[in-house]
Amino acid sequence: MAGTYERIGDMRCGVGESPVWHAGEAALYWTDIPNRTLWRFDPASGDTRHWAIPEMAGCMAMTADGGWLLAMETGLFRIGKLVAGQPAPTPQPVAAVQHARGGMRFNDGRCDRQGRFWAGTMVMDMSLAATDGKLYRYDARSGALDVVREDLITPNGLAFSPDGRTMYLSDSHPARQAVWAFDYDVDTGTPANGRVFIDMNRYPGRPDGAAVDQDGGYWICGNDAGQVHRFTPDGRLDRSLAVPFAKPAMCAFGGSGLDTLYVTSIRTDDSDPLSGAVVALRPGVRGTAEPVLRD
Repeated sequence: MAGTYERIGDMRCGVGESPVWHAGEAALYWTDIPNRTLWRFDPASGDTRHWAIPEMAGCMAMTADGGWLLAMETGLFRIGKLVAGQPAPTPQPVAAVQHARGGMRFNDGRCDRQGRFWAGTMVMDMSLAATDGKLYRYDARSGALDVVREDLITPNGLAFSPDGRTMYLSDSHPARQAVWAFDYDVDTGTPANGRVFIDMNRYPGRPDGAAVDQDGGYWICGNDAGQVHRFTPDGRLDRSLAVPFAKPAMCAFGGSGLDTLYVTSIRTDDSDPLSGAVVALRPGVRGTAEPVLRD
């Protein structure tokens, strides 16, 4: 199904990722990974702002003090509130990570419904198909950064059902192209009983970033296919919305009613003139609020 869209600003990100709707500010934030930049969009004014950061940030989560937790190249860092006209605060390290090899960074991630932060790592050279990626869980209360899953190539698609009892994870590498579902223990933050939720070899695009709506629908970006797909909780394809670029990267619900679906993308070349743009869609459903890091 084709979708109408509204372009957000005129930026073209290298890899636009991790859009997060900040309800308190009624604004959208996201990261441009290779350009080491954080972006903010205010729908009310149409204003866009950006801040430079010292490392690539694959994903981000809100903190209770108005700042952000960033999963960067060398570990997890916290920064204070981003203020227009001022440089980004200096990132403060909270948990270092020892990668299995060089050329790795964090990729997709977010908080679970209880405020624990989850993020995966990947080898940046995807042509290697290296299985050195890991999935980490960070509990800010204890300061523990634990490896929960290994043998990943390009971890993506992290999301949690509205009740928090199902965790989703994808591997978007062409050699995998799968989305898994896990039973999730909300008390301990432990996934179990992993099973294939979607075999994306059967559908257009590779599984990239994801979001969940209030009815439990799982929205996954079909990278390379220029589509965003909605799957029902039982794994059935419900609908597909077209976006004006080939490589959608991640989606997030926002707006006052959480009824707008923002989609970031990856810049390719000038043959795809909107690649790297961010767009807003009206999918006809409402999303769930993005959790804040639990301190």
